[in-house]
Amino acid sequence: MGRKRRVRSLVVDGTEYRWCFGHRWDPVRGYPGSRSTVTLWRPEGVARLRLVFRPTTDRHIADGFFDEGAAVRLPDRAYVNLHEPGNVRALFEEAMARGLFPQSGQAEADGWPLFDALRPQPAPAVP
Repeated sequence: MGRKRRVRSLVVDGTEYRWCFGHRWDPVRGYPGSRSTVTLWRPEGVARLRLVFRPTTDRHIADGFFDEGAAVRLPDRAYVNLHEPGNVRALFEEAMARGLFPQSGQAEADGWPLFDALRPQPAPAVP
């Protein structure tokens, strides 16, 4: 039996969008096959954007150690909770600014560059 996702609303400049968070753990490939997603769409269903967060050596997502909506950059421990509406709105606005949201159809984008725009890495310390 599948788990029902919680669909939430987001209104930007008078236009309504919907969004939901999803997490999938790949039992065949293990942790590298896991991913967290934030999917955004217009209610009329003409356009959909899926932001995908996959783990890497220095980027982690929910895995039992972090909370379910976690996206974490390890070098500086920057954190974004993908369940929080304010974080999703900031990711959405950055995606729109980059032209990632399609006019119609579906698009998928790596969420980490958007994460980096929201949580810029600090400049390295100068000795």
